[in-house]
Amino acid sequence: MAVHRQTSKMVLYLVWTLLGFGLCAPPTDLDPEAFGYDDLNTLDLNYEYDEEVETLAPPPAVTPPPAVVPPEDYVEEVTLPPRPTKSPVPSTLDLHGPGLFGPDTGLGMPSCLLCVCISGSVYCDDSELTQIPPLPKETTHFYARFNKITEVKATDFINLNQLKRIDLSGNQIGKVNEAAFRSLLQLQDLMLADNNIQVLPELPASLKHIDVRNNQLRSSSMHAEAFKEMEELQFLYLSNNKLDYIPVPLPDSLRSLHLQNNNIQSISQDTFCNIHDKNYIRKALEDIRLDGNPVDINFYPQAYICLPRLPIGTPV
Repeated sequence: MAVHRQTSKMVLYLVWTLLGFGLCAPPTDLDPEAFGYDDLNTLDLNYEYDEEVETLAPPPAVTPPPAVVPPEDYVEEVTLPPRPTKSPVPSTLDLHGPGLFGPDTGLGMPSCLLCVCISGSVYCDDSELTQIPPLPKETTHFYARFNKITEVKATDFINLNQLKRIDLSGNQIGKVNEAAFRSLLQLQDLMLADNNIQVLPELPASLKHIDVRNNQLRSSSMHAEAFKEMEELQFLYLSNNKLDYIPVPLPDSLRSLHLQNNNIQSISQDTFCNIHDKNYIRKALEDIRLDGNPVDINFYPQAYICLPRLPIGTPV
């Protein structure tokens, strides 16, 4: 009896097992079109899976420094640099006196700011000057044409040992100190044309070119033998003055002598030649202008026998 029951249980277990497999197996006659798909392979079975993604760590956050907040009663102090009393340029570049631009003029401006300084040349043309400004001691050429300068003082060119040219043409100079040019032992060109000069001061023997045209010079106001020692003088322009005679003796180096429009009335035989030496020839003097004077050059043929060319003059 017990064996029979045991056998019955085993049969029932097998039956239920077989029925369970049958119910769980998928049907084999399913129609894909009934579910709206043409192919079961296209079905999205919605498989979900986790994918491990490697990510970089974010940069550490930078914390800005805390802002400095001044107290409410804080007042900012601004200190301006002091005004310089001397030029910041090294003294080795200074031309003369304080600063790169030279000493102050009577107008309260540095000479080389009022004028133009290029190397050793100072240009002050047409600058409304009424006096000669202090010049850098290295000045070699000075131009102050077409100003309103009325006087040349004894101290205007003092200690300017390198000065070679002075041009004061076209001013209103009526007075020149006797010692104004005396110490300028390197001076070669002196241009004083178109002024009101009545007396010509002592001049250095180094001069090569003298131009005193259009002034008020008289023979009595010139030094005796003023040009005798000038062994390098080549150009002497004294036209449009009030000279009564030719200033003799003239150096042998002279090439050009302009005396037109004066008051010269006569010429002596030794004005140009040497009456004691008949073989003397003055080769350099080729340009003599005597036109505009009351002298008749035709009356003095013996005065020209040593010259390579005759003077230019207007017969009376």
